[in-house]
Amino acid sequence: MEYKVSAEQIVFLDDIRRTKRHIRLAQVGIILAFLVLWQISASLKLIDDFIFSSPVRIGKTIFSLTKSGDLLKHTSITFLETVVSFTLTTIISILVAMILWMSKGAAKVLEPYLVVLNSLPKSALAPLLIVWLGTGKTTIIVAGISVAIFGSMIQLYTTFQRTDGEKEKLIYTLGGSKWQVLYKVVLPSGIPAIISNMKVNVGLSLVGVIIGEFLAARAGLGYLIIYGSQVYKLDWVMTSILLLCMMAMLLYKTIGFFEK
Repeated sequence: MEYKVSAEQIVFLDDIRRTKRHIRLAQVGIILAFLVLWQISASLKLIDDFIFSSPVRIGKTIFSLTKSGDLLKHTSITFLETVVSFTLTTIISILVAMILWMSKGAAKVLEPYLVVLNSLPKSALAPLLIVWLGTGKTTIIVAGISVAIFGSMIQLYTTFQRTDGEKEKLIYTLGGSKWQVLYKVVLPSGIPAIISNMKVNVGLSLVGVIIGEFLAARAGLGYLIIYGSQVYKLDWVMTSILLLCMMAMLLYKTIGFFEK
């Protein structure tokens, strides 16, 4: 039997599409307005384009860095370090949250320590990581993990605790084990929270990676920012910041795509 779409449904769907188009246009309009205002301010000398740069100067910097191969080199290094850091953070957080849910005793013992570790300023740990692990990608990846992992563990464990108790009782009543409750009830009901947690962690991992690159890198966008500020190539600094914004948006949209 063929399903016919009513006129009201068509109007409703068209309204949703129209709203989405308006939102996208507004988002693009805000970015374009900001860039135009920025360029006009620089051209009229309302701001010093040596310090604040300008869209035109950033465009020229991107072209020159692309031509020399430095753009792909630094961007790919930061991107790879962020992806590795984010992936490890997600996997470890889920596993630890599962262990804490399975063992209430372990949760009561470890929860205060997780809270304390989460509250520590991670930038203060970076020098210690350099001493312990040396300068290199391992230190940067660990720095990225340290920013996100403890808060992620706490949030996921709290989410697992709030699972519908009636569903858990049903599994136990039917002779199920605690492990079956975990993978049949707790994990499926926690998927929205896991996805939401991933959206937050991808940004935090990028922040941690940049902190690590500030201190222990010889390549990457964080290194480019520090080096550019030291030699007063502020166009490099602004270009790197713009690329970081684009990278964060790309990673966020990628998670949103898999969420759908």
